[in-house]
Amino acid sequence: MRLIVNGESREAPDSTTLAEVLALLGIDPRRVAVERNREIAPKSQWSEIALQDGDQLEIVQFVGGG
Repeated sequence: MRLIVNGESREAPDSTTLAEVLALLGIDPRRVAVERNREIAPKSQWSEIALQDGDQLEIVQFVGGG
């Protein structure tokens, strides 16, 4: 299936969950927030949220600093 991740088209296997997409992209889930189709995806549900063809994801990484 085709996903849009941070404005870029990406391919993922059908029935992939949000947690699996993060793993495929090599993203540490402890350091990000995810918006799916303009709605914040609760971190507690990432392993249950099955993505669909055409879903749009915005992944924001937390950066420390001061």
